[in-house]
Amino acid sequence: MKAIVYTEPNAVALLERDMPTLQPGEALLRIDATGICGSDLHAYHGHDPRRKPGLVLGHEFAGTVVATSDPQRMPAGTRVTANPLVTCGHCDFCLQGRDNLCANRGMVGMSRPGALSEYLSVPIRCAIPIPDQLASVPAALAEPAATALHALNLSMRAMVRPLPEARTLVIGGGAIGMLTAALVKSYGGRRVTVAETNALRRASITRHVDCETVDPLSAPPQTSEYDLVVDAVGAKATRNLALAAARPGSVVMHIGLQDWASEIDMRKLTLAELTLLGTYTYTMADLRATVAALAAGSFGDLAWVETRALAEGPEAFADLAAGRVAAAKVVLLPEAA
Repeated sequence: MKAIVYTEPNAVALLERDMPTLQPGEALLRIDATGICGSDLHAYHGHDPRRKPGLVLGHEFAGTVVATSDPQRMPAGTRVTANPLVTCGHCDFCLQGRDNLCANRGMVGMSRPGALSEYLSVPIRCAIPIPDQLASVPAALAEPAATALHALNLSMRAMVRPLPEARTLVIGGGAIGMLTAALVKSYGGRRVTVAETNALRRASITRHVDCETVDPLSAPPQTSEYDLVVDAVGAKATRNLALAAARPGSVVMHIGLQDWASEIDMRKLTLAELTLLGTYTYTMADLRATVAALAAGSFGDLAWVETRALAEGPEAFADLAAGRVAAAKVVLLPEAA
């Protein structure tokens, strides 16, 4: 089968790989669509020591079961997405329903081969059937959309007043930022602003999400004005921007991890009684809820997603790395689909 393989820093290649071997408790999928994630680009640049050369990348996907170790639980022909986090199921976090924090977790596209390929084997317990009305490309967005849903649900638990009353600032107009802004609006948030430096992406956000956009370089968001600030970038500059924009008593949700460490304004955090939250991926319950939300149209118009053939994967990575792509998400489609 053909697969996109990380070969060395700043290089991926379309190579032949052996078909996955069906293991007990697993299902073999023909991949129908796979998204390129920011973490895949992080690996592409050689910045993720957990993803080593020779690895097939990709963990945002939709596929069709072609072989299964348990036809009663997961029959052939079932269209599915799947949780790329392969958790142990028996640690304290898994038993609490916080399986995203499982210390024994593995991950598709990191500790096991990824989904930027024609076929993939996954544990049946990780698979989630896709409703008939949900096409494969939007279904492949379930993973990043679940990240937005998990972050927003955590934020709402910490907010003093309901989301519809809040002013929300989302920093970053990539896929996570766009999906977060769309979900805020779906949850009833009426005053949503997205800060994005790329003019093409700002235009796409205005058209597809229908919210206010600003260029933080030329017109930074107002200081101490927002009840919820979501940093979907996670750079030193965006962390500072998030703290500056947050009004007293508000919530700052940190999703992005572009920079792993930086100083923040601890005086503002303390004197303004801000709640600073971090989030990691999603739970299995979040992912199931996200599939249903995608099918219901809760993430709005997803026409901003760009599709390319799997064979164009190396070019897509190079274009994304060079900033030549206006779309916030590129999804690759294997010819087998």
